[in-house]
Amino acid sequence: MKPVLVVIPCLNEEAHLAPLVTHVLATNTTLPLHIVIVDGGSTDRTVSIAQELAQTHPCVTYLHNPKRLQSAAVNLAVATYGDEADLLVRIDAHADYPAGYIQALVLEAQTRPAASVVVAMDTQGITPFQRAVAAAQNSKLGNGGSAHRNAGSEGKWVDHGHHALMRIETFRAISGYDETFSHNEDAELDTRLRAHGGTIWLTGKTSLVYYPRATASGLFKQYMNYGKGRIRTILKHKSKPKLRQMLPVAVFPAFLLALLAPVCIVFALPFVLWAALCCTYGLHLAQKSHNRELAASGPAAMVMHFAWSLGFWRGLLAHLLGKS
Repeated sequence: MKPVLVVIPCLNEEAHLAPLVTHVLATNTTLPLHIVIVDGGSTDRTVSIAQELAQTHPCVTYLHNPKRLQSAAVNLAVATYGDEADLLVRIDAHADYPAGYIQALVLEAQTRPAASVVVAMDTQGITPFQRAVAAAQNSKLGNGGSAHRNAGSEGKWVDHGHHALMRIETFRAISGYDETFSHNEDAELDTRLRAHGGTIWLTGKTSLVYYPRATASGLFKQYMNYGKGRIRTILKHKSKPKLRQMLPVAVFPAFLLALLAPVCIVFALPFVLWAALCCTYGLHLAQKSHNRELAASGPAAMVMHFAWSLGFWRGLLAHLLGKS
């Protein structure tokens, strides 16, 4: 059997890289792996750690990614080592993976006629703020019922999910990730994959633990970039967005409308109703879980919605002005 090409894009991950690689190696007992660490120009000790890992473990390789972006990192690894493998597994440096993660993905690829096997994400927090964000992101208020947040025990066919395994032949056939996308590159690729005739299986056999941004400013920037990426995908493929994606689009216009409240208080109504809905939902989650700190999940959802909407409209304006 050919080795599975495991790609770890990273940037300033000195605290997580070595434990992650050690965990992957220690919990994989049956599959040949080629782990490629692709660094995008870290300023901490990530590069030296990656080089030490490559010297210690023959199946580990270090690559420098001059384009910095994760999409370019995966493309570079496939271009360099893709001939040696049939399957690509993408692993994020800042997440936790259960034992047998890669084995479960490979087994699904062997038993399902899927071009891509994706996984559900269980968002967890360490700090009170992260736990509030995690509660929001795991709820329908935060994810709108997104399929890749809950695979169920059996798994299901989906249009998009958190990228885990792809067949290298298909990945190359659709030219890999679009390196002009800094965010939403996974959803953009899935759009092309489906147009190519490929299918996507959301496995229920394994999942990953994701840790959200630790600050409100970091969360805001992340979701603004998500919004920009989403409108770019819609415009590139002339696709029709889903209702759960379009509802947050109205948040920024509602904010602008609320600025006219001094003229007529009614103008503030849509924004006030949205804020009240978020805060009430946060209180509901806190009461349901018997955890007071989760009341902050409502304001956390407001940050996510507002930033996503702002990014969406900024991206659309940039496109209309010919600057995208």
